[in-house]
Amino acid sequence: MTEKFKVLYYVNQFFGQVGGEDKAGMEPIYKAETIGPAMGFNGLLKGEGEVIGTLICGDNYFNENKEEALNYILNAIKENNPDIVVTGPAFNAGRYGMACAEIAKAVIEQLNIPVVTGMYIENPGLDVCKDKAIVAEVSDSAAGMRKALPVMAKLVKKIVKGEELGLPAEEGYIPQGKRLTVIVEKRGSQRAVEMLIDRLNDKEIETELPMPVFDQVDPAPAIKDLSKATIALVTSGGIVPVGNPDRIQSASAQKWGKYDVNGKDGLFEDYCTIHGGYDPVYANALPDRVAPLDMLKKYEKEGYIGKVFEYFYTTTGTGTSVGNAVKFGTEIGKELKEAGVDGVILTSTWGTCTRCGATMVKEIERYGIPIVHMATITTISQSVGANRIVPTIAIPHPVGNPDLPAEEELDLRHKMVKRALDALSTEVTESTQFE
Repeated sequence: MTEKFKVLYYVNQFFGQVGGEDKAGMEPIYKAETIGPAMGFNGLLKGEGEVIGTLICGDNYFNENKEEALNYILNAIKENNPDIVVTGPAFNAGRYGMACAEIAKAVIEQLNIPVVTGMYIENPGLDVCKDKAIVAEVSDSAAGMRKALPVMAKLVKKIVKGEELGLPAEEGYIPQGKRLTVIVEKRGSQRAVEMLIDRLNDKEIETELPMPVFDQVDPAPAIKDLSKATIALVTSGGIVPVGNPDRIQSASAQKWGKYDVNGKDGLFEDYCTIHGGYDPVYANALPDRVAPLDMLKKYEKEGYIGKVFEYFYTTTGTGTSVGNAVKFGTEIGKELKEAGVDGVILTSTWGTCTRCGATMVKEIERYGIPIVHMATITTISQSVGANRIVPTIAIPHPVGNPDLPAEEELDLRHKMVKRALDALSTEVTESTQFE
């Protein structure tokens, strides 16, 4: 290739040097310059290619307005006609990962342009795009940027040149679930016997054909009579009593909290958010916008449900490992089952928070308790395996809209929680969204 190949780079508002959470709602823009990680990436191409421009979009805007964001981004890519598109790396940032993944998928499917991105193995965006895009395996935080970019640059150069990629472990990308033909010295029967001998001698072995893990939970039966049902409220949105008495972590949570809400009409001024992943202003003004205890109490008084369970459960989902999310859901589910709870509403906010929440949903549902997941980024909830999903308003205030007049917001919140309650009384056979 005599001419330099052209790369178009996508980043979020943080890496685009626009701002932090305060700019998460920014609409996509295109700049014909290298910005943020695109600058370092451009240097790694060593004159063989060049980054011709950077696309920037706020994480919240993309995930709350996917169709509009993709339309702008795809048009910008078509106008600039790059040879390859790079997104991220997103590390373990869920909202950013979903944006990188959705863009990668759309670019490959609609424009037939290859895409390279980078994600931590637990990023919820991975399952959206790994069978189409090449996803470099990176660390869980931006501290790994210096290691991530060289791997991604190497992959980009090979793809653009039409060179065949080696095995994932050799090249540093995440397996796509595809079988590759390789030539080896020993035939299969000999390798199998040697592997068996190693296993019998307690030596470490590595399968040549790892099988995908499908972790779906059968939907629990619907509640027959809501007017006699006990409903529990759970959130991964970091809503805790003021002062955070149990010292639940603001990110990468290691624990969950349980608080007595018997006799309370809502969370109100006694609670706040400690969640490190979204703008806390709206939640702190009214914590029930994240965990709608006040609306559940209204339905209790109206006789629409039997009663609200006396305890409220909470943790912080941002950056929380899948393993811990499984543990939290299992422990909370056991308590709820033993207490005779009939149904659960679980709310989530941003990307990894939604992944954490959906994972907890599955573990609670394993106890046979119907549970509905209220979340804004429903694609994450669905991909993780939640069976009943209610789309919400926005990441910082999933069950509310502070832009509305007070009475209109109250009506909106009342209707949303009713939709969630009705979902608990509706039989489903697969993941279903209630809109």
